[in-house]
Amino acid sequence: MPMFWDPTMILLLPAMALALWAQTRVHSTYKKFSQVLNRRGITGAQVAAAILRDEGITLSNNPEQSASGPSCGLEAVHGHLSDHYDPRTRMLRLSDEVYNGTSVAALGIAAHEVGHAIQHARLYSPLMLRNIVYPVCNAGTVAAWPLFILGLIFSIPVLLKLGIVFFALAVFFTVLTLPVEFNASSRAMRALAHGGYLSEDELSGARKVLGAAAMTYVAAAAVSVMHLIRMLLIANRR
Repeated sequence: MPMFWDPTMILLLPAMALALWAQTRVHSTYKKFSQVLNRRGITGAQVAAAILRDEGITLSNNPEQSASGPSCGLEAVHGHLSDHYDPRTRMLRLSDEVYNGTSVAALGIAAHEVGHAIQHARLYSPLMLRNIVYPVCNAGTVAAWPLFILGLIFSIPVLLKLGIVFFALAVFFTVLTLPVEFNASSRAMRALAHGGYLSEDELSGARKVLGAAAMTYVAAAAVSVMHLIRMLLIANRR
């Protein structure tokens, strides 16, 4: 289709190069520090539980039903780097290699995901806003390109505009993710340091892992913004 071969494609090249570099860097950095074991021999699950306790967040098997203050669940899940915090169920899910792992990388990732649980417990505004807008922005991600392409094919300006509006919502969500992720990493590093879970040189390794992961979100935001600019340029020529 014309839009895929349009000269505006050149706008995407720097952002796509950044995304490729970020993905390569996060995998190489994780691989390096997943082979460096922490001196205390504690696992990702243990450090996650300890940081939750330090922050006054109760570890619960049924966090949604807890009425005794902030609570969070913790469980292992399958998949490589499938670690995440689900704010809907207040469940912290760590991949097997992080949950049971004793590497510097495992502790850094576990602490980062706990950072999201802390954000939720403290009602961190960017996270709360992201949770609110997620359904609309997710729908925008699904609908944007079909609407835009149909608008191009059949020369229907209203579909072009709707596609742009929906994609702008998706871009907003991607950009909003940046402060959420950077803040979670900042909380993770403070918790690891203050709790004495990692030594100074081990903290440096964990910081590199989380920094590399953060760059993937920056790259994703850059790609999204460039796509939006490209859509605007294409629509403006119609």
